[in-house]
Amino acid sequence: MTKEIRDILNAFKVAKQEGRQTALATVIHVEGSSYRRPGARMLVEDNGKMTGAISGGCLEGDAYRKAMLVMLQKQNKLVTYNSMDNDADVSFGVQLGCNGIVHILFEPIDPNQSDNPIDLLEACCSQRRDVVLVTLFSLKDFHGHQPGTCFFSNGEKTKSNIEDKDLENIVRDDAATAFTQKSSFLKQYSGQVISGFIELIQPAVSLIAVGAGNDAMPLVDMATVLGWQVTIVDGRATHANIQRFSKAHSIIAEKPEEAIRQIGIDDRTVFVLMTHNYNYDLAVLRLLLQKKCRYIGCLGPKSRLDRMFTELQGKGITITDDQKARIYGPTGLDIGAETPEEIALSILAEIKAVLAEHQGNNLRERPEAIHSRPVNSMDESRTSIHTNI
Repeated sequence: MTKEIRDILNAFKVAKQEGRQTALATVIHVEGSSYRRPGARMLVEDNGKMTGAISGGCLEGDAYRKAMLVMLQKQNKLVTYNSMDNDADVSFGVQLGCNGIVHILFEPIDPNQSDNPIDLLEACCSQRRDVVLVTLFSLKDFHGHQPGTCFFSNGEKTKSNIEDKDLENIVRDDAATAFTQKSSFLKQYSGQVISGFIELIQPAVSLIAVGAGNDAMPLVDMATVLGWQVTIVDGRATHANIQRFSKAHSIIAEKPEEAIRQIGIDDRTVFVLMTHNYNYDLAVLRLLLQKKCRYIGCLGPKSRLDRMFTELQGKGITITDDQKARIYGPTGLDIGAETPEEIALSILAEIKAVLAEHQGNNLRERPEAIHSRPVNSMDESRTSIHTNI
């Protein structure tokens, strides 16, 4: 679950309480280059307040006008911004800054409608698990019916507003594919004018900071900005407390065995060992070797981690190559970090790279596009794209 979605849900709750009309803008398809990718969202309120983002700031002004229109008309609207034409920015007065085509779906939100788009987004964060959200739209019948955000699945239960039951069954199968492939994709439904954005939404990163020293503070602050859930673990209640870490999702002041027992570990859970207490870190590392953690960072020099490996092996604990591959020590990317804030930045950047399965290299050295292209291309629809700005 992204921070953007949680911010949108919080903003909608306030807007609803104050009786304001709202509309949800969602990037559903991109051709070429764009600042935001499919799945980017923004809530627009009738007083001009916007939460989230669908661009780097260049589309938001026009998006407000489009959102006000759909609130008035009370129907979904598909809008395409095309910057492929070098004169497009001048002609339309919208400075996109990217050489691409961005398709954005605007949906007015009716709080009284069952399973409206906001309700489906709310369902996405009801549990800590992967979910699939499906948004249906039509590029071929641009001014026709745009179904919008209409299907949710958590792998066991579904919510659906799809009227065509045959199409719903196909969408249900596509959602299962997204779960299996662990990725989002675009789908053109054969024999229909409808396309679909099948979006896999994963839970927020759960960062377990094992250590409640002063150097953990910027790590917690920066992770919170990213929307990650942070848990502080330390045996010292004098350090691990709400007064020092008010932004932490939870705080556990216990011995290693009890602390790890209280933590739910899944595919999006990462650890950073930074107590500066060798024995405490060693005990936690020993416990984590038995868990399926994708990232275990160890603060301090490599010699410290090597000493831990030697001591554990001396106690008859075998450390496999697969286990070592998940342990990062010293933790963090090599960016020349020295201060606690810089070190926190390097650690978070490395964690993001590991979870995204990227190397953390300079983007200018990347031979291909920054963002991978959709699994199912929809370029065949380009000839019928209506540019509406």
